[in-house]
Amino acid sequence: MIVKRGYQAELDLNNEQITLARKHCGAARWAYNYGLRRKQEAYKAGEKTPYATDLHREINALKKTELPWMYEVSKCAAQEALRDLDSAFKHFFRKVELKKQGKWKGKCGYPKLKSKKKAIGGARFTGSIHVYPDAIQLPRLGLLRLKEHHYLPMNVKIGSATISEKAGRWYVSMCVHEEQAEPTQATGEVIGVDLGIKTLATCSDGCTFDNPKALRKKLNKLKRTSRRHSRKQKGSQNRKKAKTRLARMHARISNVRKDALHKATSAIVARTKPDSERPAVIVLEDLQISGMLKNRRLSRAIADVGMYEFRRQIEYKVRAAGVHIKFVSRWYPSSKTCSDCGWIHKDLMLASRVYICQQCGVVLDRDENAALNLAASA
Repeated sequence: MIVKRGYQAELDLNNEQITLARKHCGAARWAYNYGLRRKQEAYKAGEKTPYATDLHREINALKKTELPWMYEVSKCAAQEALRDLDSAFKHFFRKVELKKQGKWKGKCGYPKLKSKKKAIGGARFTGSIHVYPDAIQLPRLGLLRLKEHHYLPMNVKIGSATISEKAGRWYVSMCVHEEQAEPTQATGEVIGVDLGIKTLATCSDGCTFDNPKALRKKLNKLKRTSRRHSRKQKGSQNRKKAKTRLARMHARISNVRKDALHKATSAIVARTKPDSERPAVIVLEDLQISGMLKNRRLSRAIADVGMYEFRRQIEYKVRAAGVHIKFVSRWYPSSKTCSDCGWIHKDLMLASRVYICQQCGVVLDRDENAALNLAASA
């Protein structure tokens, strides 16, 4: 079967390539803002709303007179940005309809102008894209070196490639269409996974994954870095340097958390192991993360775990591993129920980390007991 997969790799650019990459991102941002203004003007004037193809023709006509700098960048930058604008309006109107039906809560997300003060942004390319073991070739940008060799797939159909900047580092993301064999059904034991704050995940088979607590460990340093940034004079070079240091700190925290989540989910799914060693079913709790974050005492610790990202990674990894996934109701008392006899400890407090059954006398770790109950529910 043909599947769509995304790959991201860091680029190793020189100064000229960084300048050209910034020009492409700037052109994409300008085209997006131009298209948004034209759509708003047409709406106010009662005219037909121009779409991406119409707006791209207008920009091409302006290149010879008002926009000569657009010849320095690839046409894909403006073209794909206008398509993104059409997609943004499509999703906006979809949410408006859902809100009228009472199926959507919150804002509908009307498209806004992009500011270069917030971020450099990105630019997407289509067409002639070639991948080599240590480089990637993009339109107008040419051959760009990769920091990680033999990672991006070669000899596959490439849908698009996007360059972006984060904390001073440049990345390329690829969407490819790969031929993948149908996964065979796993025949291993059922595994229940209980997510927590002290421990990232506790499995019913005895495996535990520590929570790196990426934000908590760097919180004091993050506060000092943010304070130094806020004290710099606006518009100065020192403020720009402080902004870069702050962005690197946030990126470091995010990468540590993401690395721990990927390692834990990959170990649980065990996609590369034989069928008999992969779990047949993985059982998770259907937690309402948004409601849990309203607890003002635990919201920071819960957000630092990344529970929703854990669930998202499990969901897409099991599809390629032939593993079923099941979700148990959030109201199921997995922590309060004895995994041995079924007695329910109704007065169990959150501070009690050890479960002691008053009926059969079993003593277990609270999270391990919950994981065993989740596995039994399957």
